[in-house]
Amino acid sequence: MASFSLDAEHDAFRASVRALAETHIAPHAALADETEKFPERSWRAWCAAGFAGLAFPEALGGQGAGALVHAIAVEEVARVCASSSLFVFIPKMSCGLLLSHGSQELIERVVPRVVTGECLASYCLSEANAGSDVSAMRTTAVRDGDTYVLNGAKSWITGAGESHFYTVFCKTDPEAGHRGISAFVIEADAAGFSVGKMERKMGMRGSPTGEIIFNDCVVPAANLIGELGRGFYYAMGALDGSRPLVGAQALGIAQGALDTAVAYVQEREQFGSKIAEFQGVRFMLADMAAQIEAARLLVYRACSLLDEGGTGTAMASASAKLFASDTAMNVTTDVVQLLGGVGYTREMPAERMMRDAKVTQIYEGTNQIQRIVIAKELLG
Repeated sequence: MASFSLDAEHDAFRASVRALAETHIAPHAALADETEKFPERSWRAWCAAGFAGLAFPEALGGQGAGALVHAIAVEEVARVCASSSLFVFIPKMSCGLLLSHGSQELIERVVPRVVTGECLASYCLSEANAGSDVSAMRTTAVRDGDTYVLNGAKSWITGAGESHFYTVFCKTDPEAGHRGISAFVIEADAAGFSVGKMERKMGMRGSPTGEIIFNDCVVPAANLIGELGRGFYYAMGALDGSRPLVGAQALGIAQGALDTAVAYVQEREQFGSKIAEFQGVRFMLADMAAQIEAARLLVYRACSLLDEGGTGTAMASASAKLFASDTAMNVTTDVVQLLGGVGYTREMPAERMMRDAKVTQIYEGTNQIQRIVIAKELLG
């Protein structure tokens, strides 16, 4: 069974990301949420620090960080701004498929521009009627000589309108079910590509989410990722790597909420005492801290398994995402309760964290899907 240990280098890395997050990302978090605008200054600060290429191979200009280090970065940014934590891991999620299965020419054309922060990248799997049921997607790609012509639409796309590159899954053989799905890299300036409806969301409001539309969108056949008809399997494999990062995001949200509560209860007085002195409050804080630590162990273990290339990644990844996201929702709800009336207002970040936490139970496979994955691994 894989284990993990954090050494002085991990601690130093966490400290550097935390300092950057608190200085250059936290100050923009509330405004990004309020205006529903991409936090451009936070993104530029992240790139200026050299972190855009954190989890990308050194051969392509990145730092070559593994899943565990990447998770620490996601956690620390999510601790102050969950919306910003999406630009920490979505570009790698989008390009990860390309790095694993794409041609060298396609990799060299796309990835270095993402590594430098010149371009963002998005991952386009879901459709309006194909969320958990991926094989029900209707977007098609039809071969036409040296090109493919795409028609259809993708929904709930993180970074819609901000990204330059989009990893898109579509049906190249509509009669073959999940075996007829293939993956392509689509550039935002391709003819027939457009951004449709932008979602007005409860949380993660500083990260744009919207619809991507393909209307006779012509792309070179060289933009096919890997083998024709293997897209479904590529997508399912990618989820093992992305789910622990959603877990890390949820973990960061929960930790940020707990930190807010700990500071507040040591200042707030009721009945002549700091409310931190009340046993009921102390028990709430202790329960939150224990849940967060358990979630952290699950997330870090899943990431360590991925780094080691071990077996059992599907169950470990699903467990990490499931438990950490449920923890984030529980903790943020309790923190709002603990802060009372002020916790319900935008004067404190707790209500934003509570809204942000909810989607971690939904995307990258709902938590009901995580339970299906875990049960399947248990039962064979």
